[in-house]
Amino acid sequence: MNNIIPMAPGEPEVQDDVKREKTPSLKKLIWRRFKRRRLGMISGLIIVLLSLTFLGADFIAPYEYDQNHRRAPSVPPMWDRIHFFEDGQWVGPFVYGLERTRDPDNIGLWLYEEDTNSRYPIQFFVKGEAYDFWGLFRWDIHLFGTGEPPTSTGQLFLFGTNQSGKDLFSQILVGGRISMFLVTVVIIASFFIGIVLGGLSGYLGGWVDNVLQRLVEITMGLPRLALLLALSAAVPANTPPEIRLWIIIVVLAVVNWAPLARVIRGQFLALREEDYVFSAKAVGAGTGRIIFRHILPNTMSYLVVSATLAIPSVLILESVLSFLGFGLNIPLVSWGVLLKQFNDNFVLNIEFYTWLLTPGVFLFFTVLVFNLFGDALRDAVDPFTVDAETQ
Repeated sequence: MNNIIPMAPGEPEVQDDVKREKTPSLKKLIWRRFKRRRLGMISGLIIVLLSLTFLGADFIAPYEYDQNHRRAPSVPPMWDRIHFFEDGQWVGPFVYGLERTRDPDNIGLWLYEEDTNSRYPIQFFVKGEAYDFWGLFRWDIHLFGTGEPPTSTGQLFLFGTNQSGKDLFSQILVGGRISMFLVTVVIIASFFIGIVLGGLSGYLGGWVDNVLQRLVEITMGLPRLALLLALSAAVPANTPPEIRLWIIIVVLAVVNWAPLARVIRGQFLALREEDYVFSAKAVGAGTGRIIFRHILPNTMSYLVVSATLAIPSVLILESVLSFLGFGLNIPLVSWGVLLKQFNDNFVLNIEFYTWLLTPGVFLFFTVLVFNLFGDALRDAVDPFTVDAETQ
C-alpha cells in the first residue's frame, strides 16, 4: 500500500510517488508529431506564403498579366539587373532603361542593353494599371514597380517577357491563382462525390453497395489521362473561357472521385459496427445523421491527409491538359497554359528564350512542397505512430 502523506485538516489526501498527468488529446499528439518533421513545417509555411501571394497576385504583380509591352518583346529576366549603387554611392534599388537592337547573327531576334543614361527607381506601393481586386473594387496600386507607362523603356520585368511583351512574373502569379482555385474546387467536388457515394455504399451495403462499387470499378478501370482527354476534347472550341474553366473542373472531379469512394466505403464498413453507431440507431437517429454526425467525423484525419496529397496530382493533371491544348485557353492563364506557349515554338524557345520555362519551375516546386507537407501530415496522423507516443 502506498504511504499517505498527512495533510492539514480540510485538505485532500494525496498519494506520494504518484503523479497524475493529463493524457494529451489525439489532436495534441498529432500536432506534437507533426512539429518534429521540419520539412513538413517548412512546407506548411511555404504553402501559406504561396497562398497569400496568389490571393494578392493583382496587387503584387507590377503589371496586368495580359498587358502587352510592344516595345519590350522577349526581354530576358531583369532580376539580376537591379542596381543599388551608382558611382560607388547607395541610391536605392533602380533599373536602367532598355535599349533594343537586332541580333546580327539571328534576324528577327532582339538584343537588350542597359541605357546607363536613364535611371528608373524601383518604388513600392506605386501607381500603375488599374485592376479589379477579386471583383470587389477597382484599384491601381501595385506592390512595386517603376511607375512608368508601358511605352517607356524604364520597365521592370523580373522574369522577363514573352514574345508578345507580357510580363512573365505577373502571368505566373495570376496563373498560380487560377491553377490553385481550380485545384481547390476540384478537390472539394470530388471529395463530396466520393464521400457521399462511398459512405452510402459502405453503410447501406446490399444492392446499393453492389451498384455503386461496379460504377467505381468502371471509373477506375478507364485510363485516367485518356478519359480526361476524351471528355475535354468533347468541349466545343468556341466555348467562352470562363465556362470552359468550370467544365474542366467538372471533368477533373468526375475522374478523381472513384479512388476516394473505394477507401471511404472500407472505413464505413468498419465504423458502422461500432457501439456508438448502434447507440445512435437505438435512439432513432436517421441514416443521414448517423453518416454525417457520427461516422464521417471519425474519418476526417484520413480525408485531410488525402486532400493534401491529392492536390499535386490534380495540379499536374490540369497542367498536362492545358499543355496539350485540352484545358484552359487564353485569356485565362494557368501554369499549364504558360508551358503550352513555350511548347508552341519549342525549338526557338529552348535555344533563345529558356526563361519561358519558369512556370514549370513553379509547378515543380509547388508539387514538391505539397508532397512533403502531405507526407509529414500522413505520418503525424498514423494511428500506430500516435499510439507509440502514448506508451
